[in-house]
Amino acid sequence: MQMDDSKRRTKVVASLGPSSWSEGMIPKMIAAGTNIFRLNCSHRRGGDFERVYPLIRKYASQMGKRVDVLGDLQGPKFRVGELQGDPVELVNGEVLEFCICTDDSDTIRPGRITMTSTKEQLALVKACQVGTVLLIEDGLME
Repeated sequence: MQMDDSKRRTKVVASLGPSSWSEGMIPKMIAAGTNIFRLNCSHRRGGDFERVYPLIRKYASQMGKRVDVLGDLQGPKFRVGELQGDPVELVNGEVLEFCICTDDSDTIRPGRITMTSTKEQLALVKACQVGTVLLIEDGLME
């Protein structure tokens, strides 16, 4: 069923992610009335947006619909690496090493917090100085 968008006064914003940005799902979402696709830049992985954006343009054009794309620019989220064994308790005032994983076996352990290597993570580590307060995992760790 084709929707008559001319009478609508509201815009439908749909967030795209791994479960919805397939070549089969995007045209279904446009047909269902999506006006704006939101791409969450906090969770961007290499090549995802470069693959998805042309699909949005392709199907919007084929379907004769105006579909905008919204880049949610909250910023990168810094995610820590895998944990080796039991959770590591962070003790106020304790000194620990905060760094980029050197390989897959470089996991979090007492005295060492590691992050997977991304451009954003590398920039964060480069900019850190002793005493810098870091909020990690959406502020769950400081």
